[in-house]
Amino acid sequence: MSERTRGSHAVYPGTFDPFTAGHRDVVERVRHLFDRVTVLVAVNAAKQPSATPEQRSAALRSRFPESWTTVTVTAWAGLTAAFCHEHRATVIVRGVRNAADLQHEHQLAAMNETLGITTLLVPARPGLATVSSTTARALRT
Repeated sequence: MSERTRGSHAVYPGTFDPFTAGHRDVVERVRHLFDRVTVLVAVNAAKQPSATPEQRSAALRSRFPESWTTVTVTAWAGLTAAFCHEHRATVIVRGVRNAADLQHEHQLAAMNETLGITTLLVPARPGLATVSSTTARALRT
């Protein structure tokens, strides 16, 4: 993926509760690879986020510089692949911090591939590999 594809649109899904430096790094890196990147704030009934999807979306938007005009933030309650099909996104972006993440993300990527969407796994930079939303959430309470 050394060259952007005209009209390419990637989706970076997650609950982002909270949005960490690792998440921001993934967005920073992939925004240079695609014409558009949608940060998709997942609405997941199995998780109990500390804020509404709308509040999390607004908080994320405020974390990005105004110059990042190709990055948008949207909340979504359905399958990520369904969002991709509806919004003509061709790639799902996922961050990977360690071997456990890789195994889990590989399974999700295989499922999404059967739904017609490719997954790009972005390895965490070494200094950010230990950062997790779960840990960050525990530290702020």
